Amino acid sequence: MTLLITNARLVDPEAGEVRDGAVLIRNGVLAEIFDTPAPEVSFDAVPSDNRRDAGGKCLAPGIVDIGVKICEPGERHKESYGSAGQAAAAGGVTTIVTRPDTTPAIDTPETLEFVRRRANEAAPVHVLPMAALTKGREGREMTEIGFLMDAGAVAFTDCDRVVRDTKVLSRAMTYARALGALVVGHPQEPTLSAGAATTSGKFASLRGLPGVSPMAERMGLDRDIALVEMTGVRYHADQITTTRALPALERAKRNGFDVTAGVSMHHLTLNEFDVADYRTFFKVKPPLRAEDDRQAVVEAVKSGLIDVIGSFHTPQDEESKRLPFEEAASGAVGLETMLPVLMRLYHSGDIELPTLFRALSLNPAKRLGLDCGRLTKGAPADLVLFDPDKPIILDRFKLKSKSKNTPFDGARLQGKVLETFVSGTSVYRST
Repeated sequence: MTLLITNARLVDPEAGEVRDGAVLIRNGVLAEIFDTPAPEVSFDAVPSDNRRDAGGKCLAPGIVDIGVKICEPGERHKESYGSAGQAAAAGGVTTIVTRPDTTPAIDTPETLEFVRRRANEAAPVHVLPMAALTKGREGREMTEIGFLMDAGAVAFTDCDRVVRDTKVLSRAMTYARALGALVVGHPQEPTLSAGAATTSGKFASLRGLPGVSPMAERMGLDRDIALVEMTGVRYHADQITTTRALPALERAKRNGFDVTAGVSMHHLTLNEFDVADYRTFFKVKPPLRAEDDRQAVVEAVKSGLIDVIGSFHTPQDEESKRLPFEEAASGAVGLETMLPVLMRLYHSGDIELPTLFRALSLNPAKRLGLDCGRLTKGAPADLVLFDPDKPIILDRFKLKSKSKNTPFDGARLQGKVLETFVSGTSVYRST
């Protein structure tokens, strides 16, 4: 198939610029990148039916979202590969990297093969699975990392269930280093953070909610970085959300350790005061932080200290959320809402579009060794066409996810996905 998209504003995270141009897609890859919005291409090469006028809207590499929870196996009523794939396509996400915190955990090649088969059958976007670092995510015995890599695991993580035994973690990291595997950690000191619903401070005290000190994140990151120094493993911190953790991350990078870090869309756009009157849709993990922390991590994304932005899509049903705040489940859906929500940072002048897509597309693709995430000749034609200025009012009941637990229900946002392409094929088009 051949497709010519003209009259586009090309968002190029590698070049760090937005420019007028056009792209020619052939056989699922970017065959040509034009620096003019209306290139001269013969109708013999590209018939009129295969030409698309972008109308001056933005065309960017498709989002690569690391840390998505799909509730298969075990909790398919919350989210399936089919519903998550549709939500991803509607949100401009062309590659979802799934977490292994399912029921049972994805900790054997057989379970991994099951989810890969289900994903390929049901999802219109690319699905890459992560596998558990320890069996059952229990932190006692490491999984068969080599066999899981052979079965298609792109990284290894126990998600938010932090490995408490440092010796077990060091052995797993040593083994992962020998195989070149990527380990994804959740920087939290598990004893301090146990049972926390908010970030400790005056607001948590006034609300009478159990809090966790921001130092718990710093302490967890310090331990993980020390083990990275000891083992030499490739390491990615899934979420850095506090000011206190940033100096440790900066030192690790300055010392040449193979360390990257991510942050969630929620910690970039919300703060602890959004909890307000115990609104459980705002309960996420780690909990929302102070405004100073939010501003600091925005600056860290802008400077490149934090490499990746993710949705950390975590579906929860109504029964899990309609509970007292302390008892309610953590997490929010984000596949479909991430791009319009992050446009807040663009419209406020905090982050430019190329910088945003560096963290959404280019850097996660590079970290996983993928060819996508860039606008270069020969790269996969995984693209998102969007209007950054289109006003919308988000209605959670119109989301394609099975679960509707978004903190942005009713929010006035500015930015809309118009079309999503996976390997050159349109998998979503706004009506």
